[in-house]
Amino acid sequence: MQAHIAEGISRRTFLYSLGALALSACGGGGGNAEASSGSALAAAASRSAVLSATSSGTFVHPGLLHTQADFDRMSQKVAANGSPWVDSWNRLIANSHASLSWNPSPQAVVYRGSDGVHAQNYALLFNDIAAAYACALRWKVTGNTAYADKAVQIMNAWSSTLTGIGGDTNADLAAGIYGYEFANAGEIMRTYSGWAAADLARFQSMMRNIFYPINHDFINRHNNTDVTHYWANWDLCNMASIMAIGVLCDDQALFDESVIYFKSGAGNGAIQQAVYYVHPGYLGQWQESGRDQGHATLGIALGGAICEMAWNQGVDLYGYDNNRFLMGAEYVAKSNLIQSGTTYYTVPYVRYNNVDNVNQTVFSTSAQGTQRPCWALVYNHYVNRKGLAAPYTQKFAALVQPEGGGGDYGPNSGGYDQLGYGTLTCTLDAIASGAAPSALSASASAGQVILSWWGTAYATSYNVKRGTTSGGPYTSIASGVTDLLSYTDSGLAAGTYYYVVTAVTSSGETAASNEAVAVTAVQLQTWLTFDESSGTSAADSSGNGHTGTLVGGASRAAGKKGNAVSLDGSTGYVSLPGNLVADVSDFTIAAWVYWNAAKTWERVFDFGSGTGRYMMLTPRANSGFARFAITLNGGAGEQDIDGNVALPTGQWVHVAVTLSGNVGTLYLNGSEIGSNTAMSFAPFRLESTNQNWIGRSQFSADPYFNGLIDEFRIYRNALSAAQIAALIAA
Repeated sequence: MQAHIAEGISRRTFLYSLGALALSACGGGGGNAEASSGSALAAAASRSAVLSATSSGTFVHPGLLHTQADFDRMSQKVAANGSPWVDSWNRLIANSHASLSWNPSPQAVVYRGSDGVHAQNYALLFNDIAAAYACALRWKVTGNTAYADKAVQIMNAWSSTLTGIGGDTNADLAAGIYGYEFANAGEIMRTYSGWAAADLARFQSMMRNIFYPINHDFINRHNNTDVTHYWANWDLCNMASIMAIGVLCDDQALFDESVIYFKSGAGNGAIQQAVYYVHPGYLGQWQESGRDQGHATLGIALGGAICEMAWNQGVDLYGYDNNRFLMGAEYVAKSNLIQSGTTYYTVPYVRYNNVDNVNQTVFSTSAQGTQRPCWALVYNHYVNRKGLAAPYTQKFAALVQPEGGGGDYGPNSGGYDQLGYGTLTCTLDAIASGAAPSALSASASAGQVILSWWGTAYATSYNVKRGTTSGGPYTSIASGVTDLLSYTDSGLAAGTYYYVVTAVTSSGETAASNEAVAVTAVQLQTWLTFDESSGTSAADSSGNGHTGTLVGGASRAAGKKGNAVSLDGSTGYVSLPGNLVADVSDFTIAAWVYWNAAKTWERVFDFGSGTGRYMMLTPRANSGFARFAITLNGGAGEQDIDGNVALPTGQWVHVAVTLSGNVGTLYLNGSEIGSNTAMSFAPFRLESTNQNWIGRSQFSADPYFNGLIDEFRIYRNALSAAQIAALIAA
């Protein structure tokens, strides 16, 4: 792990009031802070593009978890005594929170977490929110204005009383979870003519000026800690609150802030970190799955709320990054479902570590089986809106149906961390037929090809077909594939292969998926010779167009073969195109290197998107030896290949790093100097990378490379030791 740690802050007491700054959420306090400027820069760079896609300037109302079309459907289904809607409705009207006799208990300051002076009283807030929401639903479904008046009474009581949120760092939980929940109740009631305009404005002001500043500060500052210190739910609840308040207050900037963070934020609530690792079959390991299942299932509840609120405003976060949220939902659902008897399904798991060195090496069975009322929302979107298969989400939705709310969630539930009643509010009529298999991907690893795809609603099995020419013809290589939407094609000769998948349904075989291609042969992907005599461009002699650009103090000098790039150790580096290795699994990276000055943490190369996700080779780490590292969650999460020597200075040496399956190897002048037989990260898992550099680190404090680099090559698949020796001799 790389040691770039700044001093953090200790757990402490806060009191938040109008215009105050923000704090925390479920499970954590202060910690150390690792520099994350690269991630912040990446997020900032994407802001304008994201805003252009989301800033419509006009919001749909009501338009958070429920639209008017949703309320019309609920009313019709309940009036018709339709199941399962009416079953969830019956749980709603039987709940004490949905009663006209409910009396609110507003507080001037809500405390969550001990500050050593004030008693915690946040239960008064979440119970009143549950009552306001339940009464709002009763009004929208039946038209009975007595329940509308009760909901308004509760919200007016709080908006005329609340001045702040305090306690310890857990105050962020109150601001995040209860913020998004309260905003949803207000959004439902905004169309009620009996809610005075001044009272609505005061409620909006409470949300905008008390809850939002806490939400905003947390996702931007994380209490001055390293972003990996806080678990995903901390970010997610605050993102949900920001989005909900944005819609409630018709504030496009707030809505966009949440969307941007979901897509490219630095913290663990951003979807790429929340769904930490994608296993075959698009099973997405949730960031908290090695912690406990109470928090893992909370992540699905919060993430689903964010996706649904965005969807109702015309922004598809459900589908973002190849349905990445569904990957996480399927993983969490499967891992918390009983397969038979008392035995739960098993799921694959890769090690997770953060700045606090939690070092979670196995899936946590703590609180396994936690049931939250969040599954109907996820299931109905992906299956009944999109026609995809979501088999484990479907099983969980059926298990907890009809979903209750207001504390009535069933066994081993998650308290008041979600509004509930999803069977009533989210259930859609079944879709007539599913979509064809989609998003087929193929990765070559150790001579085999691993396929994953999205399945089809109502499919009974899948057929996998392979060809040697793009567009076919294809030969069936597997039929009757069920359950996990993945297939491993083994025993392949070196070559290029093309795949499609079809589904079998009661109506017959569906259309084929997209075609996916995999290369099992060693193939030159990038080759920079640096032989130009002038200019800032370094041509890619592989023919793939991966042209490098010399930046800052980068020039040319005599190299090992022809010219080389000369880097001054101050500002010089070579920039390579974005997403350079986004489709690379097994690989070889090789170069001739002449190192002038032995400074720790210089870089031969560093490809990534900031200090959270990168792969790099340094001539000398803190150990004094060369190291290759790749990570998906910062320095603490690195998988390393540690050398047993440093690169020598003042001479040309050949360095190479290879990955074949789980085996990574580091070479110096053709001799192995380090290996790791437990590598589970490959370059494509970095996904989008916009900082692909030769001679420069993702960490701004690291020194630039001082010396010469020549014949920089990237290959698909791993060269053998003999092939590396031949490359050196060529």
